[in-house]
Amino acid sequence: MTASQTNRREGVTLSSDSLNAFISPKGAELQKLRDQDGVDYLWGGEPSWPKHSPLLFPIVGRLANDRFDYRGRSYTMSKHGFARDKMFEIVHVGASSARFALSSDDATRAVFPFDFLLEVEFTLSGRRLDIRHGVTNLGSEDMYFSIGAHPAFRWPLGDAAKERSQIRFEHSEPAPVRRLVGGLVGRTEPSPVEGDRLALREKLFADDAIIFDALESRSLVYSCGGGRSVEVGWRGFEHLGLWSKPGADFLCIEPWRGYDSPIDFAGELDQKPGIAHARPGERLDFTLYIRIG
Repeated sequence: MTASQTNRREGVTLSSDSLNAFISPKGAELQKLRDQDGVDYLWGGEPSWPKHSPLLFPIVGRLANDRFDYRGRSYTMSKHGFARDKMFEIVHVGASSARFALSSDDATRAVFPFDFLLEVEFTLSGRRLDIRHGVTNLGSEDMYFSIGAHPAFRWPLGDAAKERSQIRFEHSEPAPVRRLVGGLVGRTEPSPVEGDRLALREKLFADDAIIFDALESRSLVYSCGGGRSVEVGWRGFEHLGLWSKPGADFLCIEPWRGYDSPIDFAGELDQKPGIAHARPGERLDFTLYIRIG
């Protein structure tokens, strides 16, 4: 199917011999990931949180007063940026792969003063979905941004009990984690990870997300003791958020480059902790894979 034949608003379905994936052009958002038994591993977007897997760009999290300064000017931007609410162009669709693109325009430049191309490519192979995010600086000056994935998986998976759920990290994660105060990074806590294992409990998220800003691992396995599991791996992303709403049946596993503004941060965008930096003409790639066990 050519790009000229894919000017549709309903979305794209990809298939392998083991999985089906559905991606909406709004936000290039993965909305379904089902196995051959019809089990959907993604959260269904129920009213308690009406999203599935939003793409965070060009910021991750919240800015103080929803504002950032750059070269003496102030810009207003709401939490997680604008990409998740934009209609992406469907550039290519095949049986098991698709590519979406979003380019800067007058509306984006009013809130984010850079020219960019954001491409998101999905590829299914067997029981694995690869997602490649490419950010290209189309301008003549350096560009500063953050980007993050935000997939929400069902918690628990299948019929297992929530209290049997855990995450096993690739490496031990002893570094302290960051927590939010008023939506901004405000305090440090001891790591809740014991060695490479994190026992998942709803009380972990009573104070919003857990932010790993000194992360050793580049993959993890989420399981619920009932035979089903999800492996998530990433490259280019340097940070990780884990989030759920107490009482809701989802767990967000979020590789990020960047995170919410620290509560005491008063610098310009290029000084923001965790920010990515692309030179003129440079493309930076941020990859994510999801493997169903």
